[in-house]
Amino acid sequence: MGIQDIIEGKKQWRAHMARVKALPPDYQIVYKEIQRYFFKVGPINLPDGSLLSGIVDFFEEGVAAGKGVLELIGNDVAAFCDDLVKDSRTYADIYQESIRGEPGTAEK
Repeated sequence: MGIQDIIEGKKQWRAHMARVKALPPDYQIVYKEIQRYFFKVGPINLPDGSLLSGIVDFFEEGVAAGKGVLELIGNDVAAFCDDLVKDSRTYADIYQESIRGEPGTAEK
């Protein structure tokens, strides 16, 4: 990864966060909880950015439709997150495999 890639990544992240800050406060709170959850146990492919930007797209559509954030995701943020990544390998999976001593624990 070169310096230009790092600079471009920071620009994209700042633009992404500007979109989040433009959301209503209740949406921002839920987004931050989703982000925290994914950074802790989320999918290995999270750094590609498509999952989090997709959530912002989804939230922007909800705002435009006049819906509350909990109407979109339900009352359980963790369950919503788990459903989004149910078919993805997560850092939590890697950790569980490592403590059980299963083969294939190395990240690819």
